[in-house]
This record gives sequence, C-alpha cells and structure tokens, in this order.
Amino acid sequence: MAASSNLRLFLEGNVIISGFFSAQGPSVNLLHLHLRKKIDVIVCQLVIEEVIRNVHEKKPAAFAELQAFLIKSPPVIVPNPAVHEIKRWTATLLPEDAVVLAAAINANPDYFVTGDNHYYQNPSIQMKSGLHIVTPAQSLKYYKTQG
Repeated sequence: MAASSNLRLFLEGNVIISGFFSAQGPSVNLLHLHLRKKIDVIVCQLVIEEVIRNVHEKKPAAFAELQAFLIKSPPVIVPNPAVHEIKRWTATLLPEDAVVLAAAINANPDYFVTGDNHYYQNPSIQMKSGLHIVTPAQSLKYYKTQG
C-alpha cells in the first residue's frame, strides 16, 4: 500500500473532544477532513482513552457518533511512549501532557494540533520537541495552503 501524501496531524484529545461537542468550528472541520480522507489523524492510546471517557461522561448522546467515527475512519494510533521519553517533559508539563507530547514526537507528524495554551506559553517546548505546535485553526490554514 502506498504511503499517504496527506497532511499528518497529531491531535490532542481536546481537539477531538471539541469536535464532538461543537456543531461548527476548526475542530469539527478537522474531523470532517479526516472522515473524507483529506488528512491523516494521529493519536496515542492515552488520547483515545481521554476522548472516550470525556464523551461518555459529558455528552453521552454523542457516544454512538464517536464509536462510528472510530470504526468508520479510525485514526492512526501510536503507542504511549516509554517512561524515559515521558520523564524528559515532566518538569515542564503535567504527566498526562508529557505522555501526549512524547507520543507526538515519536509519531513525527507534520503538525501537533492542540487547544492547550500551555504549549504556546512556553516556547522552549516547541523548540526542544522539534514539533510544529499549532491550534486547530492554524492547522486548517496549513491544510488549505498545502492543497
């Protein structure tokens, strides 16, 4: 099977959750692009667990839609990183955020897409990680310029 030339986006859980909790906006648009196979969504196991838990607890009516999304067009799921990869980031980030950041680094996406400001408030995270950390709106702009 040939490798996809799609934009590869590692989505943090808040982006996917926002996509299921909102009727419109950048997060919803990213999920629709993924469903139409226009972008490749990458997540780690922790992100999937967070999304399932939050949708189930906070918006149970959307749970069937989430299940259909995961079955119809599953994201690429990368393993959670090793402990030593996580520890590199625990002085800067909360443990769960350190897991996600280390997983994103390992996945080597075109962009790490998040709605969490703490990634932007500390420019050294982007510099040390080598990731292009962007908001959902910014990632849509990059998608439009790529196509």
